[in-house]
Amino acid sequence: MEIKILGPGCPRCERLERMVRDAAAELGIEPTFIKVKEINEIRAYPISVTPGLVINEELKVHGRFPRKKELFDWLNEAAQSETETEIEAEAEADDV
Repeated sequence: MEIKILGPGCPRCERLERMVRDAAAELGIEPTFIKVKEINEIRAYPISVTPGLVINEELKVHGRFPRKKELFDWLNEAAQSETETEIEAEAEADDV
């Protein structure tokens, strides 16, 4: 799972990253974190206010801090999607 924190590295960006790291740790998920600080890279996403949170290339929130339940839901959804993709890939490999 890949998580991107969009923003210039401000205290709000750092707070969002801590929130996501804490939620992932509580769920036993070990995602890869990427800090996107370059304005041109941030503009690739439809956000007007930072910080922004992207999970597996899907923008989840920007300009506010998500509730803990939202984070849990998004992280669980991404983890489940990855598991399903891995199972499908294994099934296809077995068919070959």
